Amino acid sequence: MNETSAALATARWPLTAAGETDWLRELADDDGLTGFMPPALPDAAWVLHTMYEHELGPTDMSYAAYQRAVLNGGGPEVIPGLDPADVFGGTPGEPPGPRWRRLRWAELSKRTGDPVAPEGRLPCYRSFPSLREPSGWPVGIAGPSEGSLDRTDWNRLVDILTEHSPQGPETRCMAYYNPLLQRAEDFGNLHVRAGTLADAKALYDHPDEDGWTPSNLWAQDRSWALCTDYDLWATKVVGPAPLIEALLNDREIEALRLPWAH
Repeated sequence: MNETSAALATARWPLTAAGETDWLRELADDDGLTGFMPPALPDAAWVLHTMYEHELGPTDMSYAAYQRAVLNGGGPEVIPGLDPADVFGGTPGEPPGPRWRRLRWAELSKRTGDPVAPEGRLPCYRSFPSLREPSGWPVGIAGPSEGSLDRTDWNRLVDILTEHSPQGPETRCMAYYNPLLQRAEDFGNLHVRAGTLADAKALYDHPDEDGWTPSNLWAQDRSWALCTDYDLWATKVVGPAPLIEALLNDREIEALRLPWAH
């Protein structure tokens, strides 16, 4: 955790009234247990959470089997050329290390023949079934994070939101964290923070949020909103067409439209 960023987040993102989520509750027609999933406002795109591939590529051993082998005393000899530190030594939310590269969903889809998102479904642990079966994804591919963006995508998303908000970095925002991110301790008093886009990157290091990005972030004027559902591998962004087109055409973020989840 970046201590300077953590101090900034603590100072600039105080808790605010739970009632700030009322409009999202009505819009999504949901209780927000895993996040409020809004419809298009008027457009929408899904930001796919980043995955990575080791320079050795996918192996013939699943992550679960490799983990068992290492826990049983195995080392680099389990898979020649793969050091357990390359697999288990990373920090959640950060790029895993110099021997890893970003693996785009489109590339993996082309390689496996699995659609990026099967029609009627959302990106989640059921994606890429040819990798999931029978014993899990191969070690050598680090799958997307579930329920939270990694830091690189979070920072880029904040930049794009800033570019497409009339007030730029001074845009007032609200950040909602669903109860499951708060150890499922309080379902009656929803956990909401208030701040500005200028300080939104610092939320990644907020010491009270355990490294999670918000379940929902939205502009106070309700011109755009995002939802990172606790159970999904992608973040839905809703707002005006120019914002959505910017996401779809960005060179860093990987985003797509899902017509059945508009």
